[in-house]
Amino acid sequence: MNAAAGTVGRIFQRHYESLRGIGKLPVVGPLLTWAAARAIPRDSRTWMQVKSGPAEGIWLKLNPRTAGGTIAGTGERRELEIVREHLKPGMTFYDVGANIGIFSMVAARIVGAGGQVVAFEADPEIAERLREHARRNSFEWVNVEQKAAWRESGTVMFERVDTSISPDRGVGHVVHSTNAHVVTLDAIALDDCSPKYRSPDFIKCDVEGAEGEVFQGARGLLEEQRPRVLCEIHSENSRQLVLSEFSRFNYVCENCDENHILALPK
Repeated sequence: MNAAAGTVGRIFQRHYESLRGIGKLPVVGPLLTWAAARAIPRDSRTWMQVKSGPAEGIWLKLNPRTAGGTIAGTGERRELEIVREHLKPGMTFYDVGANIGIFSMVAARIVGAGGQVVAFEADPEIAERLREHARRNSFEWVNVEQKAAWRESGTVMFERVDTSISPDRGVGHVVHSTNAHVVTLDAIALDDCSPKYRSPDFIKCDVEGAEGEVFQGARGLLEEQRPRVLCEIHSENSRQLVLSEFSRFNYVCENCDENHILALPK
């Protein structure tokens, strides 16, 4: 990060709402966008603090050009509120498909040092950013597993999406054929996380289409530990696989919105 990015980043954070309004104006808006692009390269990041919502006060290292919703506290706000509603101090939280870790950071603040957060992030670069965020927020009880959650432990092929498409590589996913962006990574079934980690009280899952496979690898947890689950759905096929797994273990599912299911044990 260069000095210009840091300075402009602080300006974006301090005056985000005003700049967002100006950015919509027909003449000034494009000029502001052009100036921001010149001042802040796509790969620049600066430390910024979330201004409102469940993540208020959390520090994240982001590109100011793309961080608006996250820093304003509007990005994934309802999903973060659900996590906050169901977590308590001392609980264990599994963040499956953690990306840069905003859910992990919110959960870590709630569960406290007596609790535990296990964040699964397959992409090696993003996993390291997640660790950096945990250190910056002094959440020593966040454990980062640089592995893909899957139906069985072993290895998988994982496609890393270019940052020009997803600045935080948030749509990387397991694939079954190779190309220039595919790497081989360790995979883990959630049932195999014990005894290294405590069993989860709550699981948040966002794995870009592999939801069914994740919970096929968590049948022991669903049957015995009975965690609450917030799952993002990426296709109708995945929805049916996930609902089938939860039905098998006597869970009640409700739609939070068209893309998220909250599964609660009966």
